[in-house]
Amino acid sequence: MDLFKRMKSGEFPDGSRTLRARIDMASPNLNMRDPVIYRILRATHHRTKDTWCIYPMYDYAHPVSDSLEKITHSLCTLEFEDHRPIYNWFLEELDIFRSRQIEFARLNLTYTIMSKRKLLELVNHGFVSGWDDPRMPTISGLRRRGYSPAAIREFCKRIGLAKRESMVEISLLEYCLREDMNKHAPRIMAVLQPLKVIIDNYPEDRVEWLDAENNPEDSSMGSRKLPFSRTVYIEQEDFREDPPKKFFRLAPRREIRLKHAYYIKCEKVVKDEKTGEIIELHCTYDPKSRGGWTNDGRKVRGTSHWVSAAHALPAEVRLYTHLFIKKDTGEVEDGKDFKDYINPESLEILRDCLVEPSLKDAETGTKYQFLRQGYFCVDPDSSKDKLVFNRTVTLRDTWAKIQRSMCLF
Repeated sequence: MDLFKRMKSGEFPDGSRTLRARIDMASPNLNMRDPVIYRILRATHHRTKDTWCIYPMYDYAHPVSDSLEKITHSLCTLEFEDHRPIYNWFLEELDIFRSRQIEFARLNLTYTIMSKRKLLELVNHGFVSGWDDPRMPTISGLRRRGYSPAAIREFCKRIGLAKRESMVEISLLEYCLREDMNKHAPRIMAVLQPLKVIIDNYPEDRVEWLDAENNPEDSSMGSRKLPFSRTVYIEQEDFREDPPKKFFRLAPRREIRLKHAYYIKCEKVVKDEKTGEIIELHCTYDPKSRGGWTNDGRKVRGTSHWVSAAHALPAEVRLYTHLFIKKDTGEVEDGKDFKDYINPESLEILRDCLVEPSLKDAETGTKYQFLRQGYFCVDPDSSKDKLVFNRTVTLRDTWAKIQRSMCLF
């Protein structure tokens, strides 16, 4: 006790003394062979600062802290199974509240690192912006990306607990997320890569306020008003000057439906004289097609989302995807490090996006479905001057699948 008090008072240099638990040096379990429980370490603690120069080892701190906090079941991964005897030994010898340690297989997700040590490397070396980076599998990262507690709980419920190591597809987590957000996220018009559309036969000084449902899955969420004017923006990818087969969106002399609004037909394409890039389209609209249908029964297969040029709000949209290109990040080739498999395209930032005016006062963390784009949430970096959104998860894109299949031939 005298030596331990002198250790505590700082009399000895770092590493010169330890306090060990006298158990059994002949034990077949290495963890029970008189393990070190306190060592001298002059390090600044994030809470107690420099008050202490001795610190407990994990095998001692674990059961004691669990007991002090009245943890009934301490859930650990399988590598702690051999540590359970010493966990129980300390609780019995100290005669304190008996927490119970239970081991199960670590959750391994495809395209994801779950090791805290490796996640720390990503943070310290600047591969991510911090522990709350939306690409990180941390609670703060998932929250910032827009994951809901309900989606995470449903995912955990589906995979259950296992005693054998396995790899879980991240697509299952994304499925649970889509299921939850589809029920609760309001639908919003947002154009990520704007293409200007001028409706020549629409009155210049006219503005209509159109009805749009907030969520077709839940009528109790009501509806909102959308402004419609002579000049609107649609997605660049919703127009093809020379459309391939099965492309049902806007093209020269082709008619499409603007969601909640009217049918429009492309009459003229305007290009930049130097680059040849398409900068605007001139269209006409059918005044009798308000709401997206007509009495004559003609079929219009394509539908595009849009925003009114005079009313749209500027926004920055951050498109997140998997942080790693390798499905199983635990399998590293000889001579390589796990960081060699970081996906260089895991984040794409779009700075010239436009969203409908109803998002003017959108609060941090609020979740939306951008029609035909995916699910998004408001990032803490957002401000009244410029909204910032994180893509939480994509929608299923039928046309993208068709394009991929066409590339195979």
